[in-house]
Amino acid sequence: MDTFEAVILGLVQGLTEFLPVSSSGHLLIVPWLFNWDQPGLAFDAALHFGTLIAVVVYFRAELLRMIQAIPLALRNLGTLLRGGTVADPLAPDARLGVLIVIGCIPGGIAGVLGQDAIDRFFHSEEHQDRAMLVIAFLLASFGILLWVAERISRRTRPMSDLRLTDTIIIGLAQAIALMPGVSRSGVTMTAGLFKDLKRPDAARYSFLLGLPLILAASLTGIKDLMDSGAGDIGTAQIVIGITVSAISGLAAIWGLLRLLQHAPTTVFTIYRIGLAALIVILIATGVR
Repeated sequence: MDTFEAVILGLVQGLTEFLPVSSSGHLLIVPWLFNWDQPGLAFDAALHFGTLIAVVVYFRAELLRMIQAIPLALRNLGTLLRGGTVADPLAPDARLGVLIVIGCIPGGIAGVLGQDAIDRFFHSEEHQDRAMLVIAFLLASFGILLWVAERISRRTRPMSDLRLTDTIIIGLAQAIALMPGVSRSGVTMTAGLFKDLKRPDAARYSFLLGLPLILAASLTGIKDLMDSGAGDIGTAQIVIGITVSAISGLAAIWGLLRLLQHAPTTVFTIYRIGLAALIVILIATGVR
């Protein structure tokens, strides 16, 4: 891998981790389109460290309050889960932190049980075209599902109105995003819209809910790099990829939250269907 590829893949990871278009899908599609060597799971996971930095920097105030509210959450766990009142300024942050932890459980279980099998299928050159067609199908189908959610959602509920059942449903949706092409941010935003969350609130909760799983992916990538190295990928390429991923991820969060204040997610549905169609055409015509 050269420096140019590291920059492009860092940019792809940073943008697509937060835009509802699937980062894991794009990290497979881009090398496939340009006939680059696949960077490997360790490098892919290491790029998550950049997007982790982006989330922590952007939501640093909310995260600090949730950390400060941990003792309060532990003392009043049942009350917070029932939606009861706790007389403390940090109570909303304590409740949000509890809901995020619960919402991450389905994704964590799915990762432990299914990640290896998914990686073997999508990262194998033996049936690369078949994997790309699956990604195309998931891009299009979940893009359409996002459009349906936009059409039927009332978009009236703020993030502070989230209930335990809501976070379980959104967490189950997040677990599906292990499949490249689904999009973790996209499917959780879709679930949030189906639960009538306002667009920016659905996105904010999606980003916060994804933070523990992004952290887990980052730690996994660092461990893999330490255990087995990065192959022909140099330290400079890894640092560049992480830096570009962090900067572009921060820009993606900032831009998407502002876009969703006054515009629907339709542009992402169009993009997903267009990209899916391109993949199918390239394979059908033998170009790739």
